[in-house]
Amino acid sequence: MIAPFWGPTLDCPDPQVLAEFYQRLGGGTIMVSTENFVEVRCDGFSLGFQRDLNYRATTWPDPRVPQQCHLDFKTADLDSAEAEAIAAGATKSAVQPHPSVFRVLVDPAGHPFCLSTWGTPAGPPESR
Repeated sequence: MIAPFWGPTLDCPDPQVLAEFYQRLGGGTIMVSTENFVEVRCDGFSLGFQRDLNYRATTWPDPRVPQQCHLDFKTADLDSAEAEAIAAGATKSAVQPHPSVFRVLVDPAGHPFCLSTWGTPAGPPESR
């Protein structure tokens, strides 16, 4: 191993707003906060959010502006987690490929992310 994985950094128009959204969604502590960069540190990894004045939200599933990445969050209760994520500022995507296993939502900056039962007792047998 050359270096351990630390975590992704997402481009966005307002790093503080997006960091606070993900902190509410997944926990962690805001460790760095400047006008152009905010870091949320979690157990064993970090999420970074950096200002991009030219940021364009994805139009997924329409490929005009491709999805650059998405984050996955594990939950045993999709309905409850979805409701809480929406209360925190997410919106539900119109496209839901496998809603019994994962739900696609969109963060306040337009990045899709998933809530998933994969790997939990509520998930499909092949994920346990």
